[in-house]
Amino acid sequence: MVMHNPPHPGEILREDVLPARGVTVAEAARQLGVSRAALSRVLHGHAAISPAMALRIERWLGVENGGRAEFWAGMQLDYDLWQARHGSAA
Repeated sequence: MVMHNPPHPGEILREDVLPARGVTVAEAARQLGVSRAALSRVLHGHAAISPAMALRIERWLGVENGGRAEFWAGMQLDYDLWQARHGSAA
């Protein structure tokens, strides 16, 4: 089975979660307790979702709404491993 390049989890936040919640990047950053610049780096794939950020997302979305920290951290790990395997790790 060939695994295709998984999306950066920030892409999911940017394209699916923020629009579904009807919030801007600035408002999402405020609700998450991070700077707009820090969230923007994640949303555009320039920064990883750290364990601390995964926990912030969990508190923000709630486990019942797909916010489980392990899910977001796992997506980041999948992305990072794929990048490393294919020689495009940062």
